[in-house]
Amino acid sequence: MTETRIGILGAGGRMGCMLIREIAEQNLCLAAAAEKAGHAACGEDAGCVAGLAPLGVTVTDNPAALFSASDVVIDFTWPTATVCHASLAVETKTALVIGTTGMDPDQEKAIATAAGHAAIVKAPNMSLAVNLLFALARHAASVLDAAYDVSVSEIHHRHKLDSPSGTALALRDAAVAGGRKTDEIAMTAIRAGDIVGEHGILFAGAGERLEITHKATSREVFARGAVHAARWVAGQPPGLYGMADVLGLD
Repeated sequence: MTETRIGILGAGGRMGCMLIREIAEQNLCLAAAAEKAGHAACGEDAGCVAGLAPLGVTVTDNPAALFSASDVVIDFTWPTATVCHASLAVETKTALVIGTTGMDPDQEKAIATAAGHAAIVKAPNMSLAVNLLFALARHAASVLDAAYDVSVSEIHHRHKLDSPSGTALALRDAAVAGGRKTDEIAMTAIRAGDIVGEHGILFAGAGERLEITHKATSREVFARGAVHAARWVAGQPPGLYGMADVLGLD
């Protein structure tokens, strides 16, 4: 079997470095790595950037070259860049895994359009347990009627920009898929300290309440899930996939 060639965008960032380390730990093929022009990582060996021994892959500022060298690309960057990267995925017929959050409706539409011509996994959270949380929330919402109030809460580190988080919005959407109305679901968000991420959904009725919570203690779970998604989506037909597809939860 041919080894899947994986490319990493945002290679000099926190998630990019974790992805490089995860690929190296699993003895997979890091085919290319890229950063925005002018970034200190450009021209450096990707392994060294990630705190490893040299891997023989130089970080480039040319995303088109990265896509051409890869079977699948993982993108944890920012919305405007990710939209451009989706176009490159179409042009080069390269699969794409998107972990970027905070997109506006037009950007979401652009990704959906690109997925008509390229295999794209897009998820606000790549953790296995968080995606199980979505499934549990959907099931609970389908069983517990309107007598139970629903509330979604999330806590992240002080530097996280989007609020509520993409994962919190997906958790709300899971409850909606279970039959609840969007305007019935309360949302709360806290930004404090260095908290990696906590998400919960509460169903509160007369005399009882159900709380389902996920707490991430390391960002490594996101890197591990993204690499798993990359290996899965390489070779898939064009389409917009979620982690539920990757993990077989639907």
